Amino acid sequence: MHAGAQKVTGVDPASATGLSGGEGQSLGSSLTPILTKICNNRLGEIDWFRSTWQRGGAATGFSTWKFETGRTVEVMVKLPVGPKEQSWTMRLGAVEPEDWFLPASELLPTPRVVAAGEALGGYDLSWIVMERFRGHPLISKPTRDAAIKLVLATADFQARALGVVEVENDPPHHDYRSLWQQSLDALEIGGLEHEDRWKAALDGVGSQLDDLIAFWESRSISSWCHGDVHPGNAMWRRCASGEDHCVLIDLALLHAGHWVEDGLYLERQFWGHEDLFGWVEPVEALARARSALGLDLDGDYRELARVRRILLASAVPALLGREGNHKYVLRALGILESGGELPSEPA
Repeated sequence: MHAGAQKVTGVDPASATGLSGGEGQSLGSSLTPILTKICNNRLGEIDWFRSTWQRGGAATGFSTWKFETGRTVEVMVKLPVGPKEQSWTMRLGAVEPEDWFLPASELLPTPRVVAAGEALGGYDLSWIVMERFRGHPLISKPTRDAAIKLVLATADFQARALGVVEVENDPPHHDYRSLWQQSLDALEIGGLEHEDRWKAALDGVGSQLDDLIAFWESRSISSWCHGDVHPGNAMWRRCASGEDHCVLIDLALLHAGHWVEDGLYLERQFWGHEDLFGWVEPVEALARARSALGLDLDGDYRELARVRRILLASAVPALLGREGNHKYVLRALGILESGGELPSEPA
């Protein structure tokens, strides 16, 4: 961790105020005086709000941060923050004050951090103060250039994460057999277009499911994966040069795994809508970006991607209530019928 971003692990309980169980604005407002004091009055007035994705008392606020030089930057305050998100955001984004405006800092693939802590007002409540992005997320305009920059940012993120902490955790477990069975059950209920094709495709997967799962689970666990790579989790940082640099946000789902998982996660967001992404193939693009950074590709990544596509596509009928639209579902069916390869055109 760089020394530039203050990390506070506790405060004087005598200065504690009661935590509000209401909206995020109430929580943030009640803790503002303590937060301001902890940050040595470098944090300006906070405009608290509650985003649509936040639940309970989670709060986000916009403010400013004043460096010793007198120079001021716009920041975002988040509380509470999950321990994984906070620790990784600090590890990858903590910047010395004198380095904040340097090109090297502007090219970080994650948000720059000025302060963070694990307690507030006498409570175990993690918080973080990081740079504010004025631009819109990439999802607002998913061009081919944006797609390429998102992939490059993902490769850079993977490289930097690997340089910070050695991969040692177990990857998340997914019960692909159960999902496959749930997809079959969904067909029995009816209402899914091309039911006969789906039944044949799922039967084909079932005949080799044990081998597919075993192959996927035998993959090399040698990378830190962001876990939620998509254009809605990427922002533009306007650099001093006038160029826009892609930054990955939201590290809450970061996990150990094989690097191809991030490429496939991104790819799957655009099944059936690849034209919106400029027809960039995330897995191949990520492989090239990793190679350019000197990162290992860790085995036959194309075969790993093919197998994982089958496992993911076979779960689509089971998850129709949560994800998917007409084109997405047809693309998943086409992937199963092509043996895990991406069809050149939607099914």
